[in-house]
Amino acid sequence: MAKKEAPEKKGIEKAGESFGWEEEKFEEANGVYVKTNYPEPNKKYRFIYEAFSLSMEETYFWILNQLKYDLSFPDVEKITDIFSSSENSSFFGQSSQRLGIQQDKIQTILATTGKMTKDLFSLVRELRIIDERLEAYNSWDKDKSKAADVTLKEIFINFVENQGGQMKTSSVYGLAQTLGYATLPDLFFNTKVYTKEQVDDVVDSLSTNKNVKNVLRRKLFEFVIWKQKTHKELINRRKFNLHYLRQHWAIIKMYMGWLKPYLRNVKRLTMNEAQVLSPEIISAFETAALEIEILAYDATSAAKGMTPCILVTFKYFVKPSLSFQQPESYQRGAVHVGKVDVVMRSYGWDAKQVAAYKGYREQEEMELLGIIDASLKAAMDALSEDLEKYLAEAGEEEFLKKAEDKEKKKDPRNPMQKWLGMRVVDKKEVQGMNALEPFVAIFMGFGEIIGSFFPSQVVQKSKFSASASSGAAKGASKTMWLLLKNYKKAHQLLTW
Repeated sequence: MAKKEAPEKKGIEKAGESFGWEEEKFEEANGVYVKTNYPEPNKKYRFIYEAFSLSMEETYFWILNQLKYDLSFPDVEKITDIFSSSENSSFFGQSSQRLGIQQDKIQTILATTGKMTKDLFSLVRELRIIDERLEAYNSWDKDKSKAADVTLKEIFINFVENQGGQMKTSSVYGLAQTLGYATLPDLFFNTKVYTKEQVDDVVDSLSTNKNVKNVLRRKLFEFVIWKQKTHKELINRRKFNLHYLRQHWAIIKMYMGWLKPYLRNVKRLTMNEAQVLSPEIISAFETAALEIEILAYDATSAAKGMTPCILVTFKYFVKPSLSFQQPESYQRGAVHVGKVDVVMRSYGWDAKQVAAYKGYREQEEMELLGIIDASLKAAMDALSEDLEKYLAEAGEEEFLKKAEDKEKKKDPRNPMQKWLGMRVVDKKEVQGMNALEPFVAIFMGFGEIIGSFFPSQVVQKSKFSASASSGAAKGASKTMWLLLKNYKKAHQLLTW
């Protein structure tokens, strides 16, 4: 039953970039070809089965069982499942009600996720401020830095003594305006003490009157105690903020994980516009359209090399009717009777190509989630590397691994290994090579110089040859022809 297949709108360029797929073309009319959203198959079969007295579910499950149990395709995955019905049908009302519930859930999760993403900015900003303050504290302790000492004393006067922005008369600057204490600020900023035990000895050695010494002694003692207490407080506050940031990020990821099933449900419950506008769907009739796509292959063989793959697409235009059983009048549910359009395509793919095709189809269904991911990525870009640094420090595995990869790139052996096309050597394998390290270092340096003149290696599209792919595709074509022949014979259709 030869019949031209309706062209699809979207292409497969994104999925084909990594594997060099050619997109399948369909002759629309008079030698004019348009692209479909499928890779070019080795062989394609199509048949249309129409019966107003036979359940159409039987066609799907017959082909599914044949592929899975009789033709040795142990792995069958559902790629596409789209349902549309006329506006006045009973299915439309049920789908609309369920769609509204899913949309309300999405709205709630998105509002929470957006607020928590916004809160990331304040959390990272607070950690930045703490790190800036800790720079002065650490320099004061370790390096005995004069600049750090002056900075901390200025903070002490402005935020501890002069609280509220008003200068108090008992502060260092306030006492400087009192007769006899004009030298107090100079003595306070130029006298260095790092422990409270040093205060008395250092102040007693100064050549000034006793009243100024007593005030200076009190101010330096208060400063040292304030510095020690606030230093511990800042360290504890930073630890708490790091753990809170990690928890915040984990909750955002949890919400994103919750969101995916709801988005998938909304995509499936939303009527397909092309199907609704087709002439087979009439709003006043109890009509419906379905599109199902399954991929049959052997995952074990795909992991080792090329394996035959059969892609089967079912397009239904049916009339759902409720069937009852007498005498109990037990309702069996809806039975779809009408027309089914089946297209079978054969390919020879490996595990990466199977995953690429599944990812391409999933990307079509999850466009909204892609927008949300893009907004989250934009927030991360705005926070630059600080967010990744803090999350890695907090122990988040995803960013911790990324930080470790950056450290590995700094290894002087990597440029030589890249130039030679070698893999990264494991630490256990280099034990016992210490005696050769001076000679290895010379060659590593030579590799860095030479490597800068050579372009980076071209990434191979597939580690398997084209002949292996062609052989697997031909095997899938033979199995596909056997599937079509068995279907015709089982359903008493014309065959030869």
